[in-house]
Amino acid sequence: MDFLRSIFHQAPEIALFAALALGYWVGKFRFGSFQLGGVAGSLLAAVLISQVGVTIDSGIKAVLFALFIYAVGFESGPQFFRSLGRQSVKEILMALVVAVSGLVTVVVIARVFHLDKGLAAGLAAGGLTQSAIIGTAGSAIEKLGLAPDEVQRMQANVAIGYAVTYIFGSFGAIIMCVNVLQWLTGRKIREDAIQAEQELLKGVRVYGTGESPAVPDLVGRIFRVGQAGRTVAELEASATANGGTVTVERIQRRNAMVGVDGSLALEAGDIILLVGRRAAVVALGASVGEELQGAEGMDVVMVRRDVAISNNQYLNRSVKDILDSLSQEFKHGVYAVALMRAGTPVPIAPNTMVMPGDVVTLFGTPQDVQKAAQSVGPIIVPSDKTDFVFHGLGITVGLLIGLLVLRLGSIPITLGSGGGALLAGLLFGWWRSRKHTFGNMPTAASTLLRDLGLAGFVAMVGLQSGQQAVTTVMQQGLTLFLLGVVVTIVPLLIAMLFGKYVLRYDNVAVFAGSLSGARSANPAFGEILDKAGNSIPTAPFAITYALANVFLTLLGPLVIAFA
Repeated sequence: MDFLRSIFHQAPEIALFAALALGYWVGKFRFGSFQLGGVAGSLLAAVLISQVGVTIDSGIKAVLFALFIYAVGFESGPQFFRSLGRQSVKEILMALVVAVSGLVTVVVIARVFHLDKGLAAGLAAGGLTQSAIIGTAGSAIEKLGLAPDEVQRMQANVAIGYAVTYIFGSFGAIIMCVNVLQWLTGRKIREDAIQAEQELLKGVRVYGTGESPAVPDLVGRIFRVGQAGRTVAELEASATANGGTVTVERIQRRNAMVGVDGSLALEAGDIILLVGRRAAVVALGASVGEELQGAEGMDVVMVRRDVAISNNQYLNRSVKDILDSLSQEFKHGVYAVALMRAGTPVPIAPNTMVMPGDVVTLFGTPQDVQKAAQSVGPIIVPSDKTDFVFHGLGITVGLLIGLLVLRLGSIPITLGSGGGALLAGLLFGWWRSRKHTFGNMPTAASTLLRDLGLAGFVAMVGLQSGQQAVTTVMQQGLTLFLLGVVVTIVPLLIAMLFGKYVLRYDNVAVFAGSLSGARSANPAFGEILDKAGNSIPTAPFAITYALANVFLTLLGPLVIAFA
């Protein structure tokens, strides 16, 4: 024990990474359908390690949480602002129900068990994992007109109640928002997240890393011309007349390459490369001649490039309207294979409207794609580099927002560093979706920020509070701890029933995001994201999280007033 204490004293960061490693290892074990998960595992591992005695700077916790919540906001910014409106009423009501039920639960427990106002406020702060209650409750205690030593005693009790109940407040929220919610609804977060994502995609098939269709839509095939007479332009026009699009990309005549020109008449024995939609190429090829498996020199490099649509000539118009207005020369050899809006694929249908911020994926030869992009907008160059200027500014702005304090009478209301970083992430993510030439953050980088930020933050909570919580429980017994369990579980259970039977959430992934945000339960939200495998729970979480930071902070003086 002394050896470990010496190691952690010299390098306390070892305790942090040891908690992460042990926590994720423990989190992999399954007990029937229950799995603890890496986040909850890291919290338990950190509490265990904290018993050795670890002193670690709180600034690390603030940095890790800012990275996590900013990355979440950045990823979901476009979808978040699209989701605002009348459809957000469910999230507003959810946050309100959690706050009111939390207040009633704490007040009833305080009166039944004759807790003083300080311990009651500590139960609320720890059981609901809202640290801001400590500050608002402490200020309210000062205004009770009590003797200075009594004020000091009550304020100390706030800290004691918080320390004893905070660990289960974090852990219990994970169990309730992930495991109990899935049991109550009879649905799986992962399955519903996939279903919601597919509904957003509106039938557009999205392939994962390393996946590709066995029968691709765009193909290139080589044919030997059987009958002379038709020009290149006439051959391509015959495909267009039949509702397809095919281009002649290369011609070989008597073992020599011939420049492709619309007026060039094809001769019997010419070898040509046709590129286009598979059905159209197959249909046209039957009238051209024999298909060849290959021919030397006939290969052509084709590229796919994402292009940000910035030319007003193409914005707020339907796909059909745009195509009808383009010249045949402009469209020649270029195929629009995908359309993305706020990170979500949009079907390319005749009546699909092209909106500001949309990104089109063009397919063709490098020359043809470059020529088209000059009219459409800038090509988005793929990069594995993160734009640290953009994101450093984003986190800075978020932390500055978190310093702002709005006072309702004597009650200070603030988003805090977490709320500020989330808001900045949402705004900067939305801005990135409108201006694609800067602010790059690869998916792998964003995932690392989310996973390391959240798990590290939770581990820090365990390392800093674990020893004090265990010591207090051993000194005062389990009563206060068990009362904290009730404060954690009851409001979430009430909110679950309200969400299922009154708000009628039909998607458990969305439900879980809303519920965890209403409790400002960041560890639970991280576990929900891990279960979902996509960002579906993020938009409802962002709405209820912002409201919870206000509603739950207000509980401090209300508990002092009514307990």
